[in-house]
Amino acid sequence: MKLLTFGHGYTARALATRLSPSGWTTTAVARDAGKAADLRALGVEAVAGDDRPALVAALKGVSAILISAPPTAEGCPGLNTLVPALAEANAFPDWIGYLSTTGVYGDLGGGWAFETSPLPASSPEGARRVAAERDWMQVGRGMGLTVQAFRLPGIYGPRRSAFDRLRDGTARRMVKPGQVFSRIHVDDIAAALAASIERPRAGRRYNLCDDEPCPPQDVVTHAAKLLGVEPPPETLFDPEKLPPAALRFYAESKRVSNARAKAELGWLPQFPTYREGLAAILKAGG
Repeated sequence: MKLLTFGHGYTARALATRLSPSGWTTTAVARDAGKAADLRALGVEAVAGDDRPALVAALKGVSAILISAPPTAEGCPGLNTLVPALAEANAFPDWIGYLSTTGVYGDLGGGWAFETSPLPASSPEGARRVAAERDWMQVGRGMGLTVQAFRLPGIYGPRRSAFDRLRDGTARRMVKPGQVFSRIHVDDIAAALAASIERPRAGRRYNLCDDEPCPPQDVVTHAAKLLGVEPPPETLFDPEKLPPAALRFYAESKRVSNARAKAELGWLPQFPTYREGLAAILKAGG
């Protein structure tokens, strides 16, 4: 069984690690020959996306494809690169997963987001994800491919958690009344994707998140407690002091439901809240 990833980042690596003991091999599609060489130096089998013959060869016999690279103003780079090569290879993988974002729901004022909710994305990035989801679903219908989309909130895990920000001095506890958000441990994403590979459903969209949306400052407070350090002082939300990326984060407040993924994939998060997730990271040395 063979997994091909387009955008071999944090989440894709977690999925490859999870599937490996079951006999899966992974090939990563890199932007160009230089990036492919970088991946190979790290021990990752890689092919350059601009090398059409090599990409076509890699797609033959592939079982699953994961697309995690973000869309640009020109659309999803994974779609633009892979679809022509899939057609040339006459490849029909059992599963294609597109990683989207809960940003497609925009700001719900702390309300709940379900897969059936409207998609009034409030940022250019969110709007591009809406378009990329739509394009992949159209490709799935047109080519007879089993495409699923997974909407992700903030991702944390080893080497990417509140612990790291506390240690390097960048952690903040900025309070915006009513602000809540959902998050998910990277290993729980990998588990849900693996479950979906076992139970593919063409055209389905899933929210993947933990069970407890909460204000962002609560996560930092708990992480500081686990480390035995004083948390940074609370400050009131001040848009004048934030960079654009942080402003986009604080512009949206929502609670995301994971009920569909639980019901249809037989998946339960190993880390149902940030408390279990952070404890596991710390125990593992993170």
